Amino acid sequence: MSTKDELLRLFESSKGEWISGGEIAEKLQISRTAIWKAVESLRADGYAIEAVKSRGYCLSPDTDIVSSQGVKKYLAKELDITVLEEVTSTNTLLKEMAAAGEKEGKIVIANSQTGGKGRMGRKFFSPRNSGVYISVLLRPDAMAPERALKITTMAAVAASRAIEEVTGKEAKIKWVNDIFVDGLKVVGILTEASMSMESGRLEFAVLGIGFNVYQPEGGFPEELREIAGALLSEKMPDAKNRIAAAFLNHFFEIYDDAEHLHYEDYYREKSLVLGKDVDVLAASGTRRALVLDITDDCNLIVRYEDGSEGVLSSGEVRIRPLLNGIN
Repeated sequence: MSTKDELLRLFESSKGEWISGGEIAEKLQISRTAIWKAVESLRADGYAIEAVKSRGYCLSPDTDIVSSQGVKKYLAKELDITVLEEVTSTNTLLKEMAAAGEKEGKIVIANSQTGGKGRMGRKFFSPRNSGVYISVLLRPDAMAPERALKITTMAAVAASRAIEEVTGKEAKIKWVNDIFVDGLKVVGILTEASMSMESGRLEFAVLGIGFNVYQPEGGFPEELREIAGALLSEKMPDAKNRIAAAFLNHFFEIYDDAEHLHYEDYYREKSLVLGKDVDVLAASGTRRALVLDITDDCNLIVRYEDGSEGVLSSGEVRIRPLLNGIN
């Protein structure tokens, strides 16, 4: 770990507290000059670090920059986390690492993405300084490809719980992979999998999730303004690190013991589509349906206009508007 990383770890563990130069030098076994250079480098990255003679250094408690050191201080278990300022796509990068043999549990977090990916080949808007974009490498034992949907729904439950824990706002799940707060989409989830041709089982899965923490500078693009929202309207100290850690804590709690935690009940309880009229969007066309229930595998049970029923394990639905509002 570099001097800069070690110093950030120290600052994050004592955010808002003054640490003398002598104490830093002793703990990190570095010179005062090395401390000054590392502090200047952190300031260049956006960290608000005060320096006062005879008092030392202090990382402002209002700082809200995602870092591996900042996330780890809130984690319930040890995780291998890499945080990058900008990537094309955290999913793409982590899939490359998985193909090279990276172990399960590796996590890549970015402050921005230039080519963030959404479902159905869409782009995921991932501007600098407004969100947190996370990918998690998973190697589930003996999981059939069709069960990969469970990873997405586990993530939806974990994201909902993380949002409510950190912000106090109610989060709702729109099947299968979107999280809404106050009627606007604040989280998108994309799970990509690699299948073994020999066994027909998943070789690995990369779970990608993006949180819109704040409104982006200049607002969302015109095509997203009626759809997308942000979790917070004002800066909250350490919000990004806390949201990332809360999501990872809740996700791995479910993933490690899904059979006993019955997370599906929570998924059903938080559903935005249960009992609603929807359009089922498929390659063959759009069909109107009523959502009757959600199975224990988090599939959607629907009744079409002709009275027939179906079970959706993949795809997309759009909630139909009511005459007097939005359904």
